[in-house]
Amino acid sequence: MASNPVHGLPFLPGMSFKDSTKTAFHRCQTLGYRNGYAVVQRPTLGIGGDRLQVTQLSQAELDDLASKAPLLTYGQPKQAPPAEFIPAHVAFDKKVFLESQGIELNPPEKMALDPYTELRKQPLRKYVTPSDFDQLKQFLTFDKQVLRFYAIWDDTDSMFGECRTYIIHYYLMDDTVEIREVHERNNGRDPFPLLMSRQRVPKVLVKNAENFPQCVLEISDQEVLEWYTAKDFLVGKSLTILGRTFFIYDCDPFTRQYYKEKFGISDLPRIDVSKKEPAPVKQELPPYNGYGLVEDSAQNCFALIPKAPRKDVIKMLLNDNKVLRYLAALESPIPEDKDRRFVFSYFLATDMISIFEPPVRNSGIIGGKYLGRTKVIKPYSSVENPVYYSPSDFFIGAVIEVFGHRFVILDTDDYVLKYMESNAAQYSPEALLSVQNRVRKREGPAPELENKQTEVDPGVQELEVLIDTIQKQLKDPPCKDNIREAFQIYDKEASGYVDKEMFFKVCDSLNLPVDDSLIKELIRMCSHGEDKIDYYNFVRAFSN
Repeated sequence: MASNPVHGLPFLPGMSFKDSTKTAFHRCQTLGYRNGYAVVQRPTLGIGGDRLQVTQLSQAELDDLASKAPLLTYGQPKQAPPAEFIPAHVAFDKKVFLESQGIELNPPEKMALDPYTELRKQPLRKYVTPSDFDQLKQFLTFDKQVLRFYAIWDDTDSMFGECRTYIIHYYLMDDTVEIREVHERNNGRDPFPLLMSRQRVPKVLVKNAENFPQCVLEISDQEVLEWYTAKDFLVGKSLTILGRTFFIYDCDPFTRQYYKEKFGISDLPRIDVSKKEPAPVKQELPPYNGYGLVEDSAQNCFALIPKAPRKDVIKMLLNDNKVLRYLAALESPIPEDKDRRFVFSYFLATDMISIFEPPVRNSGIIGGKYLGRTKVIKPYSSVENPVYYSPSDFFIGAVIEVFGHRFVILDTDDYVLKYMESNAAQYSPEALLSVQNRVRKREGPAPELENKQTEVDPGVQELEVLIDTIQKQLKDPPCKDNIREAFQIYDKEASGYVDKEMFFKVCDSLNLPVDDSLIKELIRMCSHGEDKIDYYNFVRAFSN
């Protein structure tokens, strides 16, 4: 940029010249930083440090000049006059297409047709109502006339299905159908009034409309070959609507009169659709599996939470600790079972039976509990009415069948005879006589047996000699029955054995001379294992 050092000359072309002595041509700094931010500054000096003429005005003066518009200085500008308007029909008058101007055009073509214009050219469609059917006439004639049918929907074949009752209304004015639900009190269903709202129901669809989305779009006459009409609703006839088969079993009097006048049907019956209550199913108990008592097993069939069967409390109190004991043999074709002996204990308080097999040395058979306390059913008795063994079934020679095993009663204790004599009405004379004869033979001498030479177990023979010696030495022996009853209190299973600790407690309570050398030897011989004592043989030494 040229500079004019002489201020008196105007700044015009030819009036300025360059300073040939100038050597600095640098530009001044316009970028600075203030509080860490870059700030653009207006240049105050020109190239080489010359002073700029435009910087002689202050910023306020520059802003003042920028705010002044030319309109304020020079006023409103004048608009140019509009060009002269020549209409097209004047400008192109007597001038046709365009060959005189050297422009060649294509051959003429047909004008595109307008669809709306062509539609207007077609003749108007005339709607002619058939003479035999007039919707307006039908509406005016059958207004407020409704055929009412009573129907059922039987869905009992499906899971959780049931037979439900509905009312079908057929409106004669427009051939529409409505299906209403019939609610009963406390039926557990929401009170929705309608199963299907009022609408025309198609009977036969066209072949191509089988996959028509009926749940989305309405069916028109184009998709239906035949609609349901009044002649399709007859009492005793089934019809399918919306995939459900309804059976019409009755109608109201107006419907009967309409069918009589319209179709000549005068015998519309009323069909009884009420289902008869099935015969009550007899509750049969399942077969007894042999575990537990029949009464306890049957409680699982009577209630979801079984209860214990009722017990005769008075009988249990009167017969508490009363036990009838019998000696029995097992009927078996096996030779090893012929010498086995069993002790039957009949508990009068509960009518239960337990079986104990006394252990025999060197027999090869482990003795002990053979059957726990339980009621035993007689053979050939039914599960519904079980008959249990009672005290009257036990006598000498009686056969007792316990779960397929047959036992023969051989002997009884003395208490059985006392019980039978005090309750003679429960026993037959033969049963009572058999027990009495057995007790007499056991207590009386048997010289023919003394002379008979038999092989006896040395241990058994030694025990018998010791018992006989103790009986002779005891001057004032205690009552044998009292001793046996004391031990039986603690022998809950009637096995004939008690614990050693309990044995000595009972002996101490009865003041038995357990410190005597013979009594100690008897206790040793009656010991069974380390903690059991056979009190049956022990009590025999104290017979009075």
